[in-house]
Amino acid sequence: MKHQHQRIRRAIALLLAAPALAMAQSSVTIYGLLDTGLVHTTNVNAAGDSVTKMPSLTGSFPSRIGFRGAEDLGGGLQAIFTLETGLGVDTGGMGQNRLFGRQASVGLKGSFGEIAFGRQINMTYLATQKSDVMGPNLFSISSIDLYLPNARSDNSIFYFGRFNDVVAGATYSTGRDTSAAGGPAGTNCPGEVAGNAKACRQVTGLLGYETKPFGVTASYDILYGNTGAANGLSSSDNSDKRLTLNGYVMVGAGRIGGGVVDRSTRAATGLQESDLYYLGVSYPVHPLLTLDTQVARKNVKGSDADATLLVARLTYYLSKRTAIHGSLGRMKNSGASAIALDAGGTVGVGKTQNGVVAGLRHSF
Repeated sequence: MKHQHQRIRRAIALLLAAPALAMAQSSVTIYGLLDTGLVHTTNVNAAGDSVTKMPSLTGSFPSRIGFRGAEDLGGGLQAIFTLETGLGVDTGGMGQNRLFGRQASVGLKGSFGEIAFGRQINMTYLATQKSDVMGPNLFSISSIDLYLPNARSDNSIFYFGRFNDVVAGATYSTGRDTSAAGGPAGTNCPGEVAGNAKACRQVTGLLGYETKPFGVTASYDILYGNTGAANGLSSSDNSDKRLTLNGYVMVGAGRIGGGVVDRSTRAATGLQESDLYYLGVSYPVHPLLTLDTQVARKNVKGSDADATLLVARLTYYLSKRTAIHGSLGRMKNSGASAIALDAGGTVGVGKTQNGVVAGLRHSF
C-alpha cells in the first residue's frame, strides 16, 4: 500500500508539472522605425544639374518593421527569433527586394552567447556600431562603401558572445546572397553548388574590447563569387575582402570614434585595393539636441579616383521616440571617382557634390 501511495503521488506531481512545461515563459515584440525627409544635392550628372527628392534608402536610419521573440527554456537558455523587413516610406516599397530582407533568423541564447541560423547581420555590420558616430545616415561612410550598412549574409550560421568586456563573434554562410536584384542588397550569389564548396561562401569574424569609457574592435570579412554574381565576382576564384579596425573613446558627454576599412577586391577585371579612413565626434550640446560630425577619406591604391567626405548632423528629440534631424554634407571626388554624397544617389564623374537633408524619425 505504501508503494502504491508513492506511485500516486509521483503521478500527481507529473500531471501538475506538465502544464508548467507547456506554458514556458515566452514573449513577442513588434517594433519599427520610420525615417524620411527631403534631400537636395548638386552635380548629380555630368551637366552639373541639381535635384530635390525624398530619399527611399534612409534618412538618419533605415526604416523597418520587425518581430522579435524569445521563449524561456529553463536553465538560462532561451529560444529566440527575429523577422525584420526594410521599407521605403517614400513609396511604401519593400526594402532589399525581400519579405524579410533585413533579418530572418532563429536561434538559441544563453551564458555561452547567441547562435542563430538564417539571413542575418554579420560581423562587418557590428564592427563599426560604436565607432561610426553617423551610422547609416544618408550622408555618411555608407555612401562611400554601400556594403557597410548592408553587411548581411543569407544561409548563415551566426555566433556572438560577450564575456565581461571582451566581445567575439563569427558568421559562416553557405551562400551569401540569393537575390538577383543587384546593388549591395542583392548580388546574385546563392551558392550551395555541388562540387564547388567555395562558390558564394562568406566568412566574417570579430574580436573586440568594449567598456563604457573606450573600446576597440577588429573584423575580418571575405566573400567569394560564382558564375553570374555581380560586381565582377563571376568565379569562385574571385573574392572581396575587408579588414577593419575601429575604436571609440568618451570625452565627458561626447564620443570620438574612428577607424579604417582596408578592402581588397579580386574581380574578373583585376585587383583593386583601397582604404577608407573615418573620424567623427558626437556631442549632446543640449539634453534634447545632439551634434554629430564626421570626416572620411577613401584612398584607391594605384589610382587618383579618391574621395573625401565632410558631414554634420543635428538631431532634436521631441520625445524618446520622435526626432527631427538635418544634415549638411560635401563629397569631393577626384580623378575618375563618382561617389554620390547621398547613399544610392548619382554624381558627375570627378565632381564635388554638396547636399542638405532634413527629416523626421519615429520609432515604435
